[in-house]
Amino acid sequence: MKKRILFFEDLGYKKYKETWIYQKILFNKLIHQKKICDKKIHGYLLFVEHPHVYTIGKNGKEQNLLVTSNFLKKINAEFYQIDRGGDITYHGPGQLVVYPILNMDYFFTDIHKYLRFLEEVVIHFLLKNYGIKGERINKNTGVWLIKNGTYRKICSIGIRISRWITMHGFSLNINTDLRYFDHIIPCGLFNKGVTSLKEEKISFYDAKNLVKKSFQKIFHIEFI
Repeated sequence: MKKRILFFEDLGYKKYKETWIYQKILFNKLIHQKKICDKKIHGYLLFVEHPHVYTIGKNGKEQNLLVTSNFLKKINAEFYQIDRGGDITYHGPGQLVVYPILNMDYFFTDIHKYLRFLEEVVIHFLLKNYGIKGERINKNTGVWLIKNGTYRKICSIGIRISRWITMHGFSLNINTDLRYFDHIIPCGLFNKGVTSLKEEKISFYDAKNLVKKSFQKIFHIEFI
């Protein structure tokens, strides 16, 4: 199978709104390339770490944000209603956020399969590098770890697809301060906790490189 070509960019530490705008620029660029049948590049992969921010998808419920706007200011956190699927989630320091902006015509035009592939990137990363078994839960998109019989989410996923171009993506808790999740009902799911890889003492730099390799393997791509 011929490998797809993606442009990779590590944005470092960047505010959410600036990154969202940049995603839209690349998204619209791919739509334009699709119209003129430009096949040189099949998409983009962005890595980023955000300052404290809460985002909620277009079908999310605002009551899943458990604090006031004044409280958000006190903890230096922003809040945005955005154009992805899913409910509310948190992004912040120590969390790797991955935004694949892909022309799915070069992969497969199946939303559910795409979500499973994103999950598989994280599952592969965890098992291959750290011997940690990531799990799926039926009807609850994301990747979970089981500890003492309890499911805790380590990776949240929320996407947008239009004209088979994707944007948004997934977040993976590496050394995340999980206390910030106390201010929301993550993904609108009651009685489900969150977790991170903090106990594994993984460096953020190493995690980025290894997630990149897992993405490359699962999606069968080359980076430029």
